[in-house]
Amino acid sequence: MIPPYVVLDPLLQSWLQEDIGRGDRTTAGLGDMVYQPHRAIWIAKAPGVIAGLPIAQRVFALLDTGAQLSPLVAEGSSCEPGTAIADITGPLGALLTGERVALNLAMRLSGIATLTRQYVDKIVDLPTQLVDTRKTTPGLRILEKYATSVGGARNHRLGLDDGVMIKDNHIAAAGSIAAAVTHIRQGLPYPLTIEVETESLTMVEAALAAEVDIIMLDNMPPAEMVKAVTHIRQTQPHIKIEASGNITLDTLRTVAATGVDYISTSAPITRSPWLDLSMRIKH
Repeated sequence: MIPPYVVLDPLLQSWLQEDIGRGDRTTAGLGDMVYQPHRAIWIAKAPGVIAGLPIAQRVFALLDTGAQLSPLVAEGSSCEPGTAIADITGPLGALLTGERVALNLAMRLSGIATLTRQYVDKIVDLPTQLVDTRKTTPGLRILEKYATSVGGARNHRLGLDDGVMIKDNHIAAAGSIAAAVTHIRQGLPYPLTIEVETESLTMVEAALAAEVDIIMLDNMPPAEMVKAVTHIRQTQPHIKIEASGNITLDTLRTVAATGVDYISTSAPITRSPWLDLSMRIKH
C-alpha cells in the first residue's frame, strides 16, 4: 500500500529541500525554457523489479502540478536493461529539479524489491511467508517496507506500537519469559499480539506456558528448529511460528522446510544494491 500523501508529502518535501537548497542554479540558468513543456523517459540500466514509480510521480507533482509521470510498466514488474519504465511530461524546470530525488528513491526501492523477489522466489512453493524487520534506514522505513511488499514479502511491525515482541533484553530485564509476559500483558490494549523470541527448547517451553501468540525461533540450528516446530504444533497448534537470525539465500529454503509460518530477515533492505535507472530528456 502506498503511504497516504499526508504521511508521504512531508518526507518528500524535506528531501527536495535538502537537494534544492537555495535554488537549482543550473536549471534556473537556462532561462525561460524552464517553463516550456518537455518530455523525459526513464530507462532501466540493469535487470530488476521496479518499485517506487507512484512515489516518484509525487516528487514531480510537488514541484509543479503540471508534471506527470506515466508508468510504462506495472509496479512490481521485472524489467531487463534498456526497458523504458516511465514517461514524464511537464515544465522542464520541474523535470530537471526533481530528477535526482525521484530517481534516488526509485533506485533504492527497486533494489529492495529486486532482492526481496529473489528471496520470495526461493520458497515460493512452500507455505512459509517471508517478512521484513525494523532494520531500516531512519526516515525511509515506510518506503523501504513498501518496497519489500512490492517484492512479494509481508511487512512485520512498522514500529514499536504495532505489537509486542519480547526479546532477549526484555527477558533479561524482567528476569524470565513468564515475568516479562505477565508485566506486559497487564497493560496491553486489545487486540495487540504478544511474540516472544526464543533461543532454545527450554525457552520455547516457557513461551508455551505463558500462552503467547507467536513464538520466534532465533538463530536455532535447523535440527533443533524442527523439534521446536513439532512440539509447538502438538501442544498449541494455533500459535504462529517465526524463524529469524542470519537468514541468507543459501539458508532460506532449509529454514522454511522446518515448517515455520514466517521467516523474518533484514537482508532485502540491508543488503540490497540500488537498481540503476536513468532519465533522458527527449526533444
